[in-house]
Amino acid sequence: MSNYRRAWVPGGTYFFTVNLLERNRWLLVEHVDRLRVAFAQTRATRPFEVIAAVVLPDHLHCVWRLPDGDADNATRWSAIKAAFSRSLPADERRSPRRLVKGERGIWQRRYWEHLIRDDNDLAAHVAYIHFNPVKHGHVAHTQDWPCSTIHRFVRHSSP
Repeated sequence: MSNYRRAWVPGGTYFFTVNLLERNRWLLVEHVDRLRVAFAQTRATRPFEVIAAVVLPDHLHCVWRLPDGDADNATRWSAIKAAFSRSLPADERRSPRRLVKGERGIWQRRYWEHLIRDDNDLAAHVAYIHFNPVKHGHVAHTQDWPCSTIHRFVRHSSP
């Protein structure tokens, strides 16, 4: 086993799926620069390494590694979601419950999290991330999707 850790042990490597509340919106790709800023702002105060990521119109997938001694994914996602939401005009529909709580209606409250177990699990999730735009019919080839770390992987694997 590599340097991957159990879910309750700090410093783990995780796969995430994070969805917009309204799955028919294209906010994430329309405002991908704002999402990148939200990630950068969060990483500046709560570091983590982005291993792979893809941003689709209504959801994103990523694998990140936390620093040793740190197990706080929830605060990072809360900060990313909040920074992205604050960067957008408040023109989305909001339920009465969200209005009472003062919440925006952009993100689903929860996210999918999976602890990466080993190198094979990591490779499978990185491949899944990079293939996702093809799976959803947005492009024919992984390299054709602009909002993906596939381009970084291709640059680093070229001689």
